[in-house]
Amino acid sequence: MIAQASTARRVGIVTGAAGAVGAAIAGRLAADGWAVVLLDAADTEAVATDLRAEQGADVLTLRTDLASPSAIADSMREAQTWQGRIDALINNAGLQLRSSLRELQPAAWDRVFDVNVRAPMLLAQALEPVWRQQGGGSIVNIVSRDWVAGGPHAYTASKSALVGLTRSLSMSLGPSGVRVNAVAPSFMATPFTMGGRSDAETEEIVDRFRRMSPLGRVATVDDVAGAVSFLVSDDSSFITGEVIHVCGGTQLAAHP
Repeated sequence: MIAQASTARRVGIVTGAAGAVGAAIAGRLAADGWAVVLLDAADTEAVATDLRAEQGADVLTLRTDLASPSAIADSMREAQTWQGRIDALINNAGLQLRSSLRELQPAAWDRVFDVNVRAPMLLAQALEPVWRQQGGGSIVNIVSRDWVAGGPHAYTASKSALVGLTRSLSMSLGPSGVRVNAVAPSFMATPFTMGGRSDAETEEIVDRFRRMSPLGRVATVDDVAGAVSFLVSDDSSFITGEVIHVCGGTQLAAHP
C-alpha cells in the first residue's frame, strides 16, 4: 500500500539524470519544491550533491540499466517506497547512434530501442498502479526535433516511436488521472550531442541551427527544463497527448 499525504512533497523521477539535460530538469524540479529521484546507468552522486547543497533538495539516486527490465522493476520498487508517492516521470534518458545506414547493426538498433522506447513503457507500466491509487500523475517524454525533420536512423525512429507511445499512454492512463506529454528540443551543445565531434564541427552545427531559428539562437538545457516544469505543474492540468517543440521555430525548417 502506497501511503499518501496531502502535505507530502511531490516526487519526480528523472531518467538520464547524469547528463546535462537530465541534471537541468532535476535542478528545476528541485527549485520548484519537488523531491527528485535521479535514475541513470551512470553515477549521479555529483548531481545529487549539487541539488542538496544548492536547493536543499530531497534526492534519491538509483543506478539503473534501462536496457534491463529487471533493473527497472527493482528501481521502481525502491522509488515508490522512498517518499510513499510518485507524481511525475520524466523519460529523458536516450541513446544516439550516428552510424550510416550501411554500418547500422541490428544489435545496436535494438539497444537504442530498448533504452529510448521500451524503458519508458516499462516505467509507465510499473507506475500505473501507484497513479491509479493516488488519483493521478504526469509523464513527460523527451523526444527530439528529429522526429519531424529526420536524423540518425535508430535515434530518429526511436523518438518517433516515443511520440506514438506518448499519445497511446495519454489515452490508456488518462482515466487514472495521468497526463502524458512530450518535449521535443532542437540541437543543444551538450556532451551528448557533441560526442565524437570536433570543436569545429560543433561550432558549425550551432551556427547552422542559430541561423535556422527565427529567434536567432540554439536551445539550452534550461529551455527544456522550463517546458518540463510547466508540463508537470497544475498549470497544464488539461494538457495531455501533446508534443511541445522547444526549437525556437527550427521544427519548421529542413534538417541542416
